[in-house]
Amino acid sequence: MKHSDVCTNIGELKNKVGKFVKERKWERYHNPKDLAESICIEAAELLERFQWIPPQETLTWKDNPSKVDAIKEEVADIIIYCLSLANVMNIDLAETVLKKLETNERKYPANKYRGKAFLELTER
Repeated sequence: MKHSDVCTNIGELKNKVGKFVKERKWERYHNPKDLAESICIEAAELLERFQWIPPQETLTWKDNPSKVDAIKEEVADIIIYCLSLANVMNIDLAETVLKKLETNERKYPANKYRGKAFLELTER
């Protein structure tokens, strides 16, 4: 069965990650500290893919299947660890993300920040 963002919900992903961890008896390794470290490590691996590459060149990568596959692998690792951390910490991700977006909407109103990097606003 083909999965996509449109038909797979966050709860399903959390359940699949939880089952994967449980089947391997990895629960003792999946504590908040180690999962947070793992998220950072995997994010660094994603960043490493872009090291020393001009930003304009990376815009063309979406047309290169091998580049896309490498990025997909790193993004998947990050998301899996995030889902595992959410499982361990009993975090409802949909609620948490939506609440954070509301906070960010108040903090960064579109009429003030549209088309501007945060740095541009703080250099005044």
